[in-house]
Amino acid sequence: MRILLHGGTVVSAEGTAALDVLLEGERIAAVGEALPAGDAQVVDCTGKLLFPGFIDGHTHFDLEVGGTITADDFITGTRAALRGGTTTVVDFAAPDKGESMASGLARWRGKAEGRSACDYGFHMTIDDWNEGISREIGEMMDQGITSFKMYMTYPAMMIPEGDMYHALLRLKEAGGVAGVHCENDGVIRALIADAKAAGRMGPGSHPRTRPAPLEAEAVGHLLRMAQLADVPVIIVHLSTRESLEEVRAARRRGQTVYVETCPHYLLLEDSVYDAPDFMEAAKFICAPPIRKQADREALWEALQNGEIDTVATDHCSFTTAQKRAGRYDFTKIPGGLPGVEHRGVLLYTYGVAEGRIAAPDMCRVLCENPAKLYGCWPQKGVIAPGSDADIVIYDPDGDGVVSAADQLQNVDYTPYEGLRTRGSIRQVYLRGRLAVDQGQVLASEGRFIRRGKCGL
Repeated sequence: MRILLHGGTVVSAEGTAALDVLLEGERIAAVGEALPAGDAQVVDCTGKLLFPGFIDGHTHFDLEVGGTITADDFITGTRAALRGGTTTVVDFAAPDKGESMASGLARWRGKAEGRSACDYGFHMTIDDWNEGISREIGEMMDQGITSFKMYMTYPAMMIPEGDMYHALLRLKEAGGVAGVHCENDGVIRALIADAKAAGRMGPGSHPRTRPAPLEAEAVGHLLRMAQLADVPVIIVHLSTRESLEEVRAARRRGQTVYVETCPHYLLLEDSVYDAPDFMEAAKFICAPPIRKQADREALWEALQNGEIDTVATDHCSFTTAQKRAGRYDFTKIPGGLPGVEHRGVLLYTYGVAEGRIAAPDMCRVLCENPAKLYGCWPQKGVIAPGSDADIVIYDPDGDGVVSAADQLQNVDYTPYEGLRTRGSIRQVYLRGRLAVDQGQVLASEGRFIRRGKCGL
């Protein structure tokens, strides 16, 4: 089937242009001015922006955490993603300690195959280190799993520094790239012990036991290891001004450092933890925690300057009933926020519409950079002949309000409740097939994306 998207403005990381886009089957056949329609179905896109399908490089679907499982699996989570313009997610396959990577990957592929509404890939978590894991890194690369995740906190997932260093060296050899969760675990545990001893058991203790300097210290610590290993790294969900300074220092030394942040760090402030109602505060428990206004401003400035490479969601959703498990102990509140459904419209509203960034910047951090960073460019991330026909048609006109009452995410709240939005996602095409029409998710079938090496 041939579809001509006529009269819209195509957005790329380089700029915008009034161009038609011809879809043929699953690919983009042509992009140009006044393309002939021929036998194609013509879709009038006058006044609309045409973005490549958004890519969310950081989601957690169907993940077991602290004795419970995230509220969104690959069915509900990817439907919500599609509705929000995300046509590709990269989730985390997380083997248990002692489990092989192959076993963990098989388990995650079983969670997603035949259930995902959008295209998907996987990062592989490294939570153990031995000769077998080292050998499996090459096997993962051969299967299109080219990015890996390591933790500097969470005892169930973190590995010793020496092992992390050797893992970085192995990834350099194999051509993989590591994303790292950076927080100083030892001091966090000490602060938690102090809070509990003082009887400070409510959600307000969460940000106070994971303060900004402990993220910055861990970022700097990692970057010195990466300097010694001479290997690029990704700082995932960076949230603070101090951490940005560590990244800037490393870049001045000549290191390659990629930075991801999330909408909740751009839009929310740590006063959310001071709500007198437990559930109102517990909804915002995540790690790193929500930060201060000065951090928000620093992150927006870094987006404007091109210092932040991607904006992903770290979507890790739990219902209020699940959050209530920590009613008397803040460390038992499952950590994570929903967000995969609202990322695009929020970044347009509070970035593009308010003049903080331009539409090409939005394309850069939601489309082009993640495609290059995670090895699926130019199949994904660009509106160009030969690329997958993943298209988001964005209508800049019309205001809306974010509400849990109108979302597909499988949770009974949203951290962005009541925020006013500018414009809306009118249609989404996934590999040439209309997948979303004015908010309604239509039948679609996501495929596993075999990714190559980092190209950013």
